[in-house]
Amino acid sequence: MLKVVRQTGQTLYRIWFHVLVAVPILIFFPFLVIFASREKWYPQFFWMARNLWAKPILYGMFCWPSVKYEQQLVKGSSYMLVANHTSMLDIMLMLVVSRNPFVFVGKKELVNIPLFGFFYKRVCIMVDRDDAQSRTGVYRRAQKRLQQGSSICIFPEGGVPEEHVLLDNFKDGAFKMAIAHEIPVVPMTFYDNKKRFSFTFFSGGPGKCRAKVHRFIETKSLKSDDTMSLRKSVRVTILNDLIKNG
Repeated sequence: MLKVVRQTGQTLYRIWFHVLVAVPILIFFPFLVIFASREKWYPQFFWMARNLWAKPILYGMFCWPSVKYEQQLVKGSSYMLVANHTSMLDIMLMLVVSRNPFVFVGKKELVNIPLFGFFYKRVCIMVDRDDAQSRTGVYRRAQKRLQQGSSICIFPEGGVPEEHVLLDNFKDGAFKMAIAHEIPVVPMTFYDNKKRFSFTFFSGGPGKCRAKVHRFIETKSLKSDDTMSLRKSVRVTILNDLIKNG
Protein backbone atom coordinates (compact mmCIF):
# COMPACT_ATOMS: atom_id res chain seq x y z
CA MET A 1 0.00 0.00 0.00
CA LEU A 2 2.80 2.42 0.93
CA LYS A 3 4.53 1.64 -2.37
CA VAL A 4 1.38 2.50 -4.32
CA VAL A 5 0.97 5.77 -2.43
CA ARG A 6 4.62 6.68 -3.02
CA GLN A 7 4.45 5.87 -6.73
CA THR A 8 1.22 7.84 -7.09
CA GLY A 9 2.87 10.84 -5.46
CA GLN A 10 5.91 10.55 -7.70
CA THR A 11 3.69 10.31 -10.78
CA LEU A 12 1.81 13.47 -9.77
CA TYR A 13 5.16 15.15 -9.06
CA ARG A 14 6.29 14.45 -12.64
CA ILE A 15 3.01 15.65 -14.11
CA TRP A 16 3.36 18.84 -12.07
CA PHE A 17 6.86 19.34 -13.48
CA HIS A 18 5.55 19.29 -17.05
CA VAL A 19 2.77 21.70 -16.10
CA LEU A 20 5.35 24.10 -14.67
CA VAL A 21 7.47 23.78 -17.83
CA ALA A 22 4.53 24.50 -20.13
CA VAL A 23 2.54 27.21 -18.34
CA PRO A 24 5.16 30.05 -18.41
CA ILE A 25 5.86 29.30 -22.08
CA LEU A 26 2.15 29.56 -22.90
CA ILE A 27 1.67 32.74 -20.84
CA PHE A 28 4.67 34.57 -22.29
CA PHE A 29 4.60 32.91 -25.72
CA PRO A 30 4.26 36.12 -27.82
CA PHE A 31 7.18 37.81 -26.03
CA LEU A 32 9.34 34.69 -26.24
CA VAL A 33 8.67 34.41 -29.97
CA ILE A 34 9.65 38.05 -30.50
CA PHE A 35 12.88 37.82 -28.47
CA ALA A 36 13.79 34.49 -30.08
CA SER A 37 13.39 35.91 -33.58
CA ARG A 38 16.60 38.00 -33.50
CA GLU A 39 19.96 37.00 -32.07
CA LYS A 40 20.54 40.58 -30.87
CA TRP A 41 17.47 40.20 -28.64
CA TYR A 42 18.76 37.01 -27.06
CA PRO A 43 19.70 38.70 -23.72
CA GLN A 44 16.03 39.60 -23.25
CA PHE A 45 15.01 36.04 -24.08
CA PHE A 46 17.60 34.73 -21.63
CA TRP A 47 16.32 37.02 -18.85
CA MET A 48 12.79 35.68 -19.34
CA ALA A 49 13.99 32.07 -19.47
CA ARG A 50 15.98 32.55 -16.26
CA ASN A 51 13.51 34.54 -14.19
CA LEU A 52 10.09 33.62 -15.54
CA TRP A 53 10.71 29.97 -16.46
CA ALA A 54 13.65 28.30 -14.67
CA LYS A 55 13.12 29.83 -11.23
CA PRO A 56 9.34 29.18 -11.10
CA ILE A 57 9.96 25.56 -12.11
CA LEU A 58 12.56 24.95 -9.40
CA TYR A 59 10.63 26.70 -6.64
CA GLY A 60 7.35 25.25 -7.88
CA MET A 61 8.87 21.78 -7.54
CA PHE A 62 10.06 22.76 -4.02
CA CYS A 63 13.63 22.29 -5.25
CA TRP A 64 15.42 25.26 -3.73
CA PRO A 65 18.64 26.23 -5.54
CA SER A 66 21.67 26.72 -3.30
CA VAL A 67 24.78 27.90 -5.17
CA LYS A 68 28.33 28.28 -3.81
CA TYR A 69 30.76 30.35 -5.89
CA GLU A 70 34.52 29.90 -5.56
CA GLN A 71 34.82 32.60 -8.23
CA GLN A 72 32.22 35.01 -9.54
CA LEU A 73 31.23 35.31 -13.19
CA VAL A 74 32.03 38.79 -14.48
CA LYS A 75 29.28 40.65 -16.29
CA GLY A 76 30.09 41.10 -19.98
CA SER A 77 32.66 38.28 -20.06
CA SER A 78 32.25 35.04 -22.00
CA TYR A 79 32.86 31.58 -20.55
CA MET A 80 32.58 27.88 -21.30
CA LEU A 81 30.18 26.54 -18.66
CA VAL A 82 30.40 22.80 -17.98
CA ALA A 83 28.70 20.57 -15.40
CA ASN A 84 27.74 16.98 -14.72
CA HIS A 85 24.42 15.96 -16.27
CA THR A 86 21.85 13.82 -14.45
CA SER A 87 18.43 15.46 -14.79
CA MET A 88 16.15 17.79 -16.73
CA LEU A 89 16.57 20.12 -13.75
CA ASP A 90 20.18 20.69 -14.84
CA ILE A 91 18.90 23.10 -17.50
CA MET A 92 16.94 25.16 -14.98
CA LEU A 93 19.72 25.12 -12.38
CA MET A 94 22.30 26.24 -14.94
CA LEU A 95 20.06 29.18 -15.85
CA VAL A 96 19.85 30.14 -12.17
CA VAL A 97 23.61 29.79 -11.60
CA SER A 98 24.63 32.18 -14.41
CA ARG A 99 23.25 35.70 -14.68
CA ASN A 100 25.41 36.12 -17.78
CA PRO A 101 23.50 35.14 -20.93
CA PHE A 102 24.71 31.85 -22.35
CA VAL A 103 23.71 29.51 -25.15
CA PHE A 104 23.28 25.77 -24.71
CA VAL A 105 24.96 23.37 -27.12
CA GLY A 106 22.90 20.21 -27.15
CA LYS A 107 21.48 17.26 -29.04
CA LYS A 108 19.21 17.99 -32.01
CA GLU A 109 16.73 15.38 -30.70
CA LEU A 110 15.54 17.86 -28.05
CA VAL A 111 13.67 19.83 -30.72
CA ASN A 112 11.02 17.08 -30.57
CA ILE A 113 9.92 18.09 -27.05
CA PRO A 114 6.59 19.95 -27.38
CA LEU A 115 6.78 23.74 -26.75
CA PHE A 116 10.32 23.51 -25.33
CA GLY A 117 11.61 22.25 -28.68
CA PHE A 118 10.07 25.17 -30.55
CA PHE A 119 12.35 27.63 -28.76
CA TYR A 120 15.25 25.23 -28.35
CA LYS A 121 15.90 25.11 -32.09
CA ARG A 122 15.73 28.91 -32.33
CA VAL A 123 18.03 29.93 -29.50
CA CYS A 124 20.36 26.96 -28.89
CA ILE A 125 23.20 25.50 -30.93
CA MET A 126 22.13 22.06 -32.04
CA VAL A 127 24.58 19.31 -32.87
CA ASP A 128 24.23 15.92 -34.48
CA ARG A 129 27.09 13.99 -32.88
CA ASP A 130 26.98 11.39 -35.67
CA ASP A 131 27.54 14.05 -38.33
CA ALA A 132 31.06 15.48 -38.65
CA GLN A 133 29.79 18.46 -40.65
CA SER A 134 27.30 19.30 -37.88
CA ARG A 135 30.04 19.14 -35.23
CA THR A 136 32.24 21.46 -37.30
CA GLY A 137 29.38 23.92 -37.73
CA VAL A 138 29.05 24.23 -33.96
CA TYR A 139 32.39 26.07 -33.77
CA ARG A 140 31.29 28.65 -36.32
CA ARG A 141 27.94 29.28 -34.62
CA ALA A 142 29.61 29.41 -31.20
CA GLN A 143 32.09 32.02 -32.45
CA LYS A 144 29.21 34.22 -33.59
CA ARG A 145 27.48 33.94 -30.22
CA LEU A 146 30.69 34.71 -28.34
CA GLN A 147 31.23 37.80 -30.47
CA GLN A 148 27.75 38.91 -29.37
CA GLY A 149 28.84 38.62 -25.74
CA SER A 150 27.19 35.34 -24.77
CA SER A 151 28.80 32.39 -23.02
CA ILE A 152 28.49 28.76 -24.10
CA CYS A 153 27.17 25.88 -21.99
CA ILE A 154 27.90 22.22 -22.70
CA PHE A 155 27.29 19.12 -20.58
CA PRO A 156 30.53 17.32 -21.56
CA GLU A 157 29.33 13.81 -20.76
CA GLY A 158 27.42 14.05 -24.04
CA GLY A 159 24.21 12.82 -22.47
CA VAL A 160 22.81 11.50 -19.22
CA PRO A 161 24.80 8.51 -17.89
CA GLU A 162 23.21 5.33 -16.59
CA GLU A 163 21.84 5.46 -13.04
CA HIS A 164 24.81 3.63 -11.49
CA VAL A 165 27.42 5.91 -13.12
CA LEU A 166 28.47 8.81 -10.89
CA LEU A 167 30.23 10.73 -13.69
CA ASP A 168 30.67 9.51 -17.25
CA ASN A 169 33.69 10.17 -19.48
CA PHE A 170 33.85 13.64 -20.98
CA LYS A 171 33.82 14.45 -24.69
CA ASP A 172 36.43 16.80 -26.14
CA GLY A 173 34.09 19.33 -27.75
CA ALA A 174 33.68 21.83 -24.90
CA PHE A 175 37.42 21.94 -24.22
CA LYS A 176 38.47 22.21 -27.85
CA MET A 177 36.04 25.08 -28.24
CA ALA A 178 37.24 26.84 -25.08
CA ILE A 179 40.87 26.66 -26.25
CA ALA A 180 40.01 27.71 -29.81
CA HIS A 181 38.07 30.77 -28.60
CA GLU A 182 40.40 31.47 -25.63
CA ILE A 183 37.60 31.62 -23.06
CA PRO A 184 37.85 30.37 -19.45
CA VAL A 185 36.31 27.02 -18.56
CA VAL A 186 33.94 27.19 -15.59
CA PRO A 187 33.56 23.74 -13.98
CA MET A 188 30.39 23.24 -11.95
CA THR A 189 29.14 20.41 -9.76
CA PHE A 190 25.42 19.71 -9.51
CA TYR A 191 24.97 17.49 -6.46
CA ASP A 192 21.28 16.78 -5.97
CA ASN A 193 19.40 16.93 -9.26
CA LYS A 194 19.39 13.16 -9.71
CA LYS A 195 17.77 12.79 -6.28
CA ARG A 196 15.24 15.53 -7.02
CA PHE A 197 14.19 14.49 -10.55
CA SER A 198 16.08 11.69 -12.25
CA PHE A 199 15.17 10.00 -15.53
CA THR A 200 13.86 6.99 -13.56
CA PHE A 201 10.09 7.49 -13.49
CA PHE A 202 9.24 6.41 -9.94
CA SER A 203 11.83 8.54 -8.19
CA GLY A 204 12.52 12.04 -6.97
CA GLY A 205 11.10 14.52 -4.54
CA PRO A 206 11.49 18.05 -3.13
CA GLY A 207 14.64 19.35 -1.46
CA LYS A 208 17.75 21.45 -2.04
CA CYS A 209 19.41 21.63 -5.45
CA ARG A 210 23.01 22.41 -4.53
CA ALA A 211 25.54 23.63 -7.06
CA LYS A 212 29.17 24.67 -6.79
CA VAL A 213 30.98 26.93 -9.24
CA HIS A 214 34.66 26.00 -9.10
CA ARG A 215 37.57 28.28 -9.88
CA PHE A 216 37.88 29.04 -13.57
CA ILE A 217 40.55 27.53 -15.79
CA GLU A 218 42.12 30.01 -18.21
CA THR A 219 42.81 28.78 -21.74
CA LYS A 220 44.63 31.69 -23.40
CA SER A 221 48.02 30.01 -23.00
CA LEU A 222 46.75 26.57 -24.09
CA LYS A 223 47.03 24.92 -27.51
CA SER A 224 44.87 22.29 -29.17
CA ASP A 225 47.31 19.63 -27.94
CA ASP A 226 46.28 20.54 -24.37
CA THR A 227 42.65 19.47 -24.92
CA MET A 228 43.07 16.10 -23.26
CA SER A 229 44.80 17.42 -20.15
CA LEU A 230 42.19 20.21 -19.79
CA ARG A 231 39.36 17.70 -20.16
CA LYS A 232 40.89 15.40 -17.55
CA SER A 233 41.55 18.24 -15.13
CA VAL A 234 37.95 19.47 -15.27
CA ARG A 235 36.54 15.96 -14.90
CA VAL A 236 38.75 15.22 -11.88
CA THR A 237 37.63 18.47 -10.23
CA ILE A 238 33.94 17.61 -10.62
CA LEU A 239 34.36 13.90 -9.80
CA ASN A 240 36.33 14.52 -6.59
CA ASP A 241 33.75 17.05 -5.49
CA LEU A 242 30.89 14.62 -6.16
CA ILE A 243 32.66 11.92 -4.14
CA LYS A 244 33.34 14.31 -1.28
CA ASN A 245 30.09 16.29 -1.13
CA GLY A 246 27.55 14.52 -3.31
